[in-house]
Amino acid sequence: MVRLLFWIALIAAAFWLWRKFKLSQQSRPEQRLDDPLKMVRCAHCGVHLPNDRALHRGGEWYCSPAHLEQGPGDQR
Repeated sequence: MVRLLFWIALIAAAFWLWRKFKLSQQSRPEQRLDDPLKMVRCAHCGVHLPNDRALHRGGEWYCSPAHLEQGPGDQR
């Protein structure tokens, strides 16, 4: 009898946890990117980086303040 009660309690706990997990998955909104980042190329060294980390001057993008000061480099 104790063994039967143990299995009933174990199945009930598993069912309760499964329902709780499913409800939390349904209530959570989907994570979407509203506006994806654009990748830009450094005018000096050519490295690609997201535009939110790049520096912009005169229609050109740069990866660091040093490259911004040096200006466009040799593009091979």
